[in-house]
Amino acid sequence: MACCGHCFCCKCCCREAETRTPEELTILGEFQSEDEILPRKDYESLDYDRCINEPYVEVLEGITNEKARKYEAVRWVLVFAIGVTVGLVGVFVDFFVHIFTQLKLNVVGESVERCTDRGCLALSLLELLAFNLTYVLLASVLVLIQPVAAGSGIPEIKSYLNGVKIPGIVRLRTFLCKVAGVVLSVAGGLFVGKEGPMIHSGAIVGAGLPQFQSITFKWIKFDFPYFRSDRDKRDFVSAGAAAGVAAAFGAPIGGTLFSLEEGSSFWNQALTWKVLFCSMSATFTLNFFRSGIYFNKWGSFQLPGLLNFGEFKCVDGDKQCHLWTAVDLAFFVLMGVVGGLLGALFNCMNKFLAKYRMKHIHPKARGVRVLESLLVSMVTSLLIFACSMLVGECLELHTRPHNTTAGDSTNSSVRQYFCPNSTYNDMATLLFNPQEKAIHQLFHQDGLFSPLSLSVFFVLYLVLACWTYGVSVPSGLFVPSLLCGAAFGRLVANVLNVELHMHVYSGTFALIGAAAFLGGVVRMTISLTVILIESTNEITYGLPIMITLMVAKWTGDLFNKGIYDIHIELRGVPLLEWETEVEMDKLTASDIMEPNLTYVYPHTRVQSLVSILRTTVYHAFPVVTENRHNQRDFTKGNILVSNNIHFKRSSVVPRAGEQRRRCQSMKSYPSSELRNMCDEQPPQPEPEEGEDLLQQMLQTRHMPYPNLYPDQSPSEEWTMEERFRPLTFHGTILRSQLVSLLLRGACYSENQSNASQPRLSYTEMTEEYPRYPDIHDVDLTQLNPRMIVDVTPYMNPAPYTVSPNSRISQVFNLFRTMGLRHLPVVNAVGEIVGIITRHNLTHEFLQTKLRQHSITV
Repeated sequence: MACCGHCFCCKCCCREAETRTPEELTILGEFQSEDEILPRKDYESLDYDRCINEPYVEVLEGITNEKARKYEAVRWVLVFAIGVTVGLVGVFVDFFVHIFTQLKLNVVGESVERCTDRGCLALSLLELLAFNLTYVLLASVLVLIQPVAAGSGIPEIKSYLNGVKIPGIVRLRTFLCKVAGVVLSVAGGLFVGKEGPMIHSGAIVGAGLPQFQSITFKWIKFDFPYFRSDRDKRDFVSAGAAAGVAAAFGAPIGGTLFSLEEGSSFWNQALTWKVLFCSMSATFTLNFFRSGIYFNKWGSFQLPGLLNFGEFKCVDGDKQCHLWTAVDLAFFVLMGVVGGLLGALFNCMNKFLAKYRMKHIHPKARGVRVLESLLVSMVTSLLIFACSMLVGECLELHTRPHNTTAGDSTNSSVRQYFCPNSTYNDMATLLFNPQEKAIHQLFHQDGLFSPLSLSVFFVLYLVLACWTYGVSVPSGLFVPSLLCGAAFGRLVANVLNVELHMHVYSGTFALIGAAAFLGGVVRMTISLTVILIESTNEITYGLPIMITLMVAKWTGDLFNKGIYDIHIELRGVPLLEWETEVEMDKLTASDIMEPNLTYVYPHTRVQSLVSILRTTVYHAFPVVTENRHNQRDFTKGNILVSNNIHFKRSSVVPRAGEQRRRCQSMKSYPSSELRNMCDEQPPQPEPEEGEDLLQQMLQTRHMPYPNLYPDQSPSEEWTMEERFRPLTFHGTILRSQLVSLLLRGACYSENQSNASQPRLSYTEMTEEYPRYPDIHDVDLTQLNPRMIVDVTPYMNPAPYTVSPNSRISQVFNLFRTMGLRHLPVVNAVGEIVGIITRHNLTHEFLQTKLRQHSITV
């Protein structure tokens, strides 16, 4: 079929052995240099709104209720498959992180114990450096292969769910580099977590699995033409991201709320159920395999997530022990304030580092990024070893006689490095353990950690985690933030217990400290509250966690944004907030729209389309016709203008004509009452043959317009009247659709009717999704510039529109909740006066327009 289509294209739109004029060659771009072709934008908007054109309607007509139920069943199967796959990815990451980390710790631990007395600790340090540098080098090399795999991926996924397409963010190659890279970076001892990359990996699984094809591996391509739209893909990405959160924390409800709170602009009840089901599937898949691998108890479901906080429980028999009391709430509020301040400081320092990298490191050779990663790894390894040896204190080990399970699991991970028997090194216990076990130590260890060790650990993690987040390795921020905050909370508990002689539960204060610092960094509220409650499996912590997170967010927002929003802003992504500020309603749609339009006509020549596509970067174009007072004269002798005018006439639906059509259909009804409804209406005279109904509406606006034909593209030499003349709006058409029409030869010649133009099916129009061909990839020598393209069957004839007088809150809510990509502004007589895109609704753009409005007023 593809071959036949190509042959027809050559026959229909090409001409052999025929010379072109210099003007045609210039329009087709054969004489243009690269500097004259405008660059492509880095970020496109996703289009959640369906394009209800003729090919799509043909598909709808063939769908019955039974087929619709089958499609819905396929969706549920795919959602389940996404959840299971994300769970298996979590098992893979956790298993190999455990293998590589244990290999490193066993070798280094034996060396430290052997060299403590022999005086060869330098050898132990070299072994630690060798392991960490090797792991980090491999992780950084993977990021060189796919740069978008660096970092946690949460800012990119948040942008995607908000409606912005970021190149390469959900590709299979990104997934492979992300998964392998996070294993190596975590095992390499960097202060990073694997929870953020799990969210990114889950989103990639959600985007790719329902497509049954891969761009990276061309041989992976199955005949499955369903769910090939931004709307379907973004739903599956929402499910995959939620599954990643659920697998990371064992929190399916928190994962669902994360997808809702952190990105998705369009949400409904059916999507909520699918996302929750996907999250549950991921959680139980991960739990099933981890319980079987680590405890050999298949089906016991003892390890719900990659990170689990364990059970918070007082020692049996201690009547003075309470998890928390009402008095503690005052301390929790103060900890929330401090956590918000520390989070703002963390974000400020990380923003400074990110700007420095963008200015001084990223422009240089890519090997410089690898060197930076190795430098961070080397400094981290040196400080870990030095702090454990010089700062760590040797403390006696306490056990829980009445809670052997918790005591054994916690005390088994203590480190005796550089200390005599029956004691443990508190600093080494925190630094020479996997981060999950370090969190368990801070939450559940009965023995005291010295204030000096906790203070040094807190400062060390604050500085190094800030430095590490942004280097060229896959890295998460949740676990380092939790560890930093838990050390702060444990330090507060030590002060209250020792200095003020209060009996507070240290684990609770460590948890609240972790929540305060993490909330101050990421500024999440609803989803983070539920994630922490599900991770602790203790509902009584709901109130203090919620209060702490709210206070931390309010405090941090006084100084800067959350860490993910900061990185989104640094990348220049046009992210839309949940709502606009109240004062923005001083503006209307006409204040922010773009009035300088690039448009196409219902019937347009190939040369005009090529010129528009090659010299603009817009992704959609209004389909318009001109309003002329002498249209009858224009229809004579020009088939192109005539077709456009006849299309405009046929698209006008007068009230009288519509009522007459309904009356004709009612006369066939058996009910005499319905038949008599039309008899009471006075007869309406038929319009004269060829009468322009639209012109009757605009009879008070007769103006002589320049004699411009629709085969002309907009020119910079046009006068103001020529460029901004009234244009009747008929719909919008995407750049990808126009390129597909040109490639497949959907055109006709002047001596033919537009009915002779070949019709493309919905499958043909979407088979290249998500990477549609670009006009720069088209062989322009194969195109006949004088052929005409009828775009009306493929345009969206009824997109969402707004009035020029609509207030910004109305425009913003419509654009965001419906997931639009372009919003035409149409006046009361059906003329398009401008268009609004995502860039016109960003906070910075609205602030600029508001200042201009205030100056004008």
